[in-house]
Amino acid sequence: MRIAISDGPIPFARRDARNGIVWIKRAFAMFRATPLRWLLLLFTYYLLIGLLEFGPVQAVGQFVAPLLKPVFAVGFLAAAWSQERGIAPRFEDLFRGFRSNLLALVPLGAVFLAGITLAVLATTLIDDGQLIAVLSGAEKPTEEALASGPVQLAMLFGVACAMPSLLALWFAPALVVFNDASAVRALGTSLRAAIANWRPIAVYCLAVFVLGGVLPIFALSIAHLFGDAAAGMVALFVVVPYVFTLVATLHISDYVSYRDLFHGDESPPAPPQETPPDSRV
Repeated sequence: MRIAISDGPIPFARRDARNGIVWIKRAFAMFRATPLRWLLLLFTYYLLIGLLEFGPVQAVGQFVAPLLKPVFAVGFLAAAWSQERGIAPRFEDLFRGFRSNLLALVPLGAVFLAGITLAVLATTLIDDGQLIAVLSGAEKPTEEALASGPVQLAMLFGVACAMPSLLALWFAPALVVFNDASAVRALGTSLRAAIANWRPIAVYCLAVFVLGGVLPIFALSIAHLFGDAAAGMVALFVVVPYVFTLVATLHISDYVSYRDLFHGDESPPAPPQETPPDSRV
């Protein structure tokens, strides 16, 4: 993939709303080609993040894990880059971000941590801290508490407050690695590209909500009609594999959406046996 290293604005395309669905379909096609390799990357990633957030170094790991998420995101981007060129995803791809521009990637994690923290704190303006109490474990997450009007409104408000940070981070890791952008330049470009392409991004988010929320809940609700045993079987053998597949597909879709907006006019690469440069992926 061509790497842009000029200091000028990084160009991007404006796509139709239907491209939000296309991103998911293309990402799933990539996952389906080598599912076990993608699942290995996924399990390893969440295992490492889980050890940081809940392991022996939990006190420090809870702050370190968000800083490393953009670094690991580069691993999924590198694996997708390689697969597009005929090279199956490899375990070492997951750690390729540590050999990339860490000075730009780690600040992206700091922005993520700060943005989510401020969004959560902002919910106190709506529910006087009820949502934070539930999230922190200070209060038991009962169905009644989660169903209350103020808490649900606080959730929506928190998502709205987090949205600018999430949009700024959407394409930022890819822009750092593939376009040699600084952290500030990557965040600004990602935010502008996301706002300009709000239609496909809105469709994408709606599809993720349906695929990741509505369908699993609907499947479990139907299974419960046949008893708890049937619901347990459906959860274990249907919902869990489905969720893993969806999560892996969404990780791949970060690369697919980036390529569509920033390199969509380029012809698909031929599959030469090459590996991405260590410094740029």
